[in-house]
Amino acid sequence: MAHYLVLDLEMSGTNVEYNEIIQIGAVLYDENWKELGQFLDNVYPEDKDNFSASAEAVHGLTWEELQDAPMLHELLPELEDWIVEKIGIRKPTTAQKENTLRNVIICGQSVINDINFLKFAYKKENLKWNYSYTLMDLHTLSYFLFEIFKENKMDTPKGRSLGKIAEFFGFNREDTLHNALEDAVFQKNNGIYQNFDNTKIKLL
Repeated sequence: MAHYLVLDLEMSGTNVEYNEIIQIGAVLYDENWKELGQFLDNVYPEDKDNFSASAEAVHGLTWEELQDAPMLHELLPELEDWIVEKIGIRKPTTAQKENTLRNVIICGQSVINDINFLKFAYKKENLKWNYSYTLMDLHTLSYFLFEIFKENKMDTPKGRSLGKIAEFFGFNREDTLHNALEDAVFQKNNGIYQNFDNTKIKLL
């Protein structure tokens, strides 16, 4: 039985080998897109030198705000435990936990970038990657969907950012400053994934 984890990360910059994850936001859903819970926590950054001003302008997190946050090697297992608990498995064995996470599909806008950061973090922290290798990338889905729209002489948005896609479906973001959880909630609450599922068009 599949579950969906709409994930968004905030990073100290854009280089996966140099910059760090500084915030993790996620919303967990069952196979029918019923919400099971929300997760948000900051991550303690180890290197002040790679904390970029341009990234801070997007997420609004300062170096000082993150000094009491948990370390990444503590937070990644905590996220896994939270997912398994929300799915309804109490005190799982290692095998149960791994099997449960293999059916968790990570979703998000340009989520491959988040997954690359996450996988690099898992490797760096010597942790085993247990999540499903299936993913739902809103950016990629939108490309194929809007190409089909064009073939069907239908309108398409001017861009494929999260804001542009949401606006196309009739939803608007109120604030440009955001945290990781806000992005994850925004994607689901505005029905973006359901709009992809429910779109009825002629495939040419």
